[in-house]
Amino acid sequence: MADAVTLETPDELKRAPLVANDRKFNWISDKVAYIVESPTPLWWWAIFLPCATLALIGLLCIGFQISNGVGVWGENKTVGWAWDITNFVFWIGIGHAGTLISAILFLTRQKWRTSINRAAEAMTLFAVICAGIFPGIHVGRVWMAWFLAPIPNANGIWPNFRSPLLWDVFAVSTYFTVSVLFWYTGLVPDIATLRDRAKSRMRKYIYGIFALGWRGSNRQWRHYEMAYLLLAGLSTPLVLSVHSVVSFDFATSILPGWHTTIFPPYFVAGAIFGGFAMVLTIMLPARLLYPQLDDLVTRGHVDKMAKIILLTGTIVGYAYLMELFIAYYGTNKFELFTFLQARVGNPLHFLGIGNASKGWYNWAYYCMMTCNVLSPQVFWIKSFRTNYVVVFIICMFVNVGMWFERFVIIVTSLAQDFVPSSWHHYSPSRIEIWTFIGTFGIFLSLFLLFMRFLPMICMFEVKAVKPEADAHFHPGHEPSTGPAVGVLGAPHELPATEGHH
Repeated sequence: MADAVTLETPDELKRAPLVANDRKFNWISDKVAYIVESPTPLWWWAIFLPCATLALIGLLCIGFQISNGVGVWGENKTVGWAWDITNFVFWIGIGHAGTLISAILFLTRQKWRTSINRAAEAMTLFAVICAGIFPGIHVGRVWMAWFLAPIPNANGIWPNFRSPLLWDVFAVSTYFTVSVLFWYTGLVPDIATLRDRAKSRMRKYIYGIFALGWRGSNRQWRHYEMAYLLLAGLSTPLVLSVHSVVSFDFATSILPGWHTTIFPPYFVAGAIFGGFAMVLTIMLPARLLYPQLDDLVTRGHVDKMAKIILLTGTIVGYAYLMELFIAYYGTNKFELFTFLQARVGNPLHFLGIGNASKGWYNWAYYCMMTCNVLSPQVFWIKSFRTNYVVVFIICMFVNVGMWFERFVIIVTSLAQDFVPSSWHHYSPSRIEIWTFIGTFGIFLSLFLLFMRFLPMICMFEVKAVKPEADAHFHPGHEPSTGPAVGVLGAPHELPATEGHH
């Protein structure tokens, strides 16, 4: 009888485990729940109080603007959209990564999403909250903002349904509503775990209310899987539609620099690009502050997210170059002026070559190109993709570059349009600057509260990617790399409450 042949997977083809150091189910529950159950650390207060102060300053600036009018901003008749709409598009873009990670990667069975999807979903909600501030105060009379909705009124005034500004209202509100449902649905099993682990009666009562009577039965898991799958399917087109609708605010106009059909895919790619950078921007410090997360958010997760940033950054770079080509090939002298003079200018002017640049915001354009196109190219090197310091620095460059992208699109197109006699320079006022800084305080304050009172990592989904979750797993055998059983990986094998470890 011939000897049996044992086939082994080559080392270079083996996949790194999604949970390092072979951690067990109870270890995952203990370490993630400990963040919520432990006393509030001093560093949390040291970060939260300054962020809350910035948020308060931002709210005071908003109140000052509402009471005094938009004249306290630096906008003028020519540049009617400036920092307010720039910041709106910036925050909406950041909110895209959470739903992308949760919905699209879930539908494509990308298991590595499980350690980061909860924080990304929370980031989405808080970013959309910050984005919603700016259109509300931009109308000047914020108490009249309800006219945006098609509600019958005594004046017989109806919104213009042909306007993309109205489409924004429906798209953003729908996106926020579905994102809240998606986020909360995924939280229910983990809230039940916190309820069962709670020592105080108050915590048990509060978590019990939000757990909605979850007991982890087979019937509840079936209903949960179906609801989560339907919400994921509903969220997927929203990821693509929301920022496309935002781009229509510009693309449907005839203004040079805005009137182009490349905007919808270009905006969506840019939103994913900036959103993933913001996810890493908040997850890497969280990983540093909570060392127990090292085995859950591994270098493999960071490597994969850096690859997505590299891919979407390359798409964004292609869109920038295609815009220049369209401006040249289209033979529209106004479009050509906007790109080659108002934005690009003469890059060799500082070396004494050629005519002086006529643009006012060339520096912003070159900051955008450097941060969004050149800086992500270092991710072609794997050692940089897995170096936390390098990744964090590049993500900060991307965050800055994505804000400059929106600034360049909006301000340079408006400041120098068709008629030179109507050109007007724009610079932000202190109220605008501190309002924008205040939204960062709101965003970080909300995220810190989320980290403190809710599990920032989805415990039951992380357990689902463990080899033990496979129905065919046998101790001592190489774990299967096939898809997990069921939508979430044999949920009936994965206890959602502490009492079933």
